[in-house]
Amino acid sequence: MANSIGWIGLGRMGEAMVKRLLKAGYGVSVWNRTVAKATPLLEYGATLAPNKQALATCDVVFTMVSTTDDLKEVLFGADGLVMGNAKPQVVVDSSSISQSGSTEIRARLESMGVAYLCSPVSGNAKVAKAGKLLIVSSGPKALYDMAQPYLQTMARKVMWVGEGELARIWKIAHNTMFGVVIQNLCEITVLAEKAGIPRHVFLESINDSVLGSMYTRYKTPVLSNLTFENVTFTPKLLLKDLDLGLSTAKAYGVAMPAAAATRESVSRLVGRGYDDIDFSVLLVETAKDAGLELKPESIKISDGLEV
Repeated sequence: MANSIGWIGLGRMGEAMVKRLLKAGYGVSVWNRTVAKATPLLEYGATLAPNKQALATCDVVFTMVSTTDDLKEVLFGADGLVMGNAKPQVVVDSSSISQSGSTEIRARLESMGVAYLCSPVSGNAKVAKAGKLLIVSSGPKALYDMAQPYLQTMARKVMWVGEGELARIWKIAHNTMFGVVIQNLCEITVLAEKAGIPRHVFLESINDSVLGSMYTRYKTPVLSNLTFENVTFTPKLLLKDLDLGLSTAKAYGVAMPAAAATRESVSRLVGRGYDDIDFSVLLVETAKDAGLELKPESIKISDGLEV
């Protein structure tokens, strides 16, 4: 197998991305806090690392975890990746974390002689499985050029947006829009259905209009059939990202009233106990507020993703 890749973090996204690397012929060693999430990858050719430090001899180590604190823990905590005698040459992080946290992590890694590339992604696990992610990177251009073949294996397009933590700003802006769009999509869908337009018919019309996108298309089956148990992103994670968006907007002096209203709506979802469920369950709560009880339409709809 060509080249040795280490991978930390095997949630829905991480698992799908590792499979793309393995299918392309790369050798990948994996570590995950919950070992059971790592073992299914063995049948695809992955190697299970006994601990995080065992990955330090890989050519490049990718990390994809939930929060800034999680990333600090896997890098610098007890038995952290860079806390042993051996150090990886490169860490490529695809987590959604704060700009300030990423700056701190970069400084600490570079002081140890470890290069650091930010490479957050756009897409969910099904998009990743189909190889249709967008990956946006920032950091030293030469480092991006080195990592680009790996990134391209997992994506339909990769981009470099500049030095430092600019990719973090991109991801924060992206996920803020992510929330605002689902909020508005749920609102107008409820409006249309309460007026008498079947839900799937209205969503199909949006998909075929100038407003349609990959996002509206892959959410259409979920919103039509109310299959929120097929989780792509939880309300709690979306709330975290909206908070990052608003705090970043405050730091740069940018007013974001639509994002602020969406943040409160998503916060209500979290407060009502919506946990391991897709964030698009927001549709149900929006309908309740309008005095509308939704029922699954139970029809077959393509989300436009080939997997």
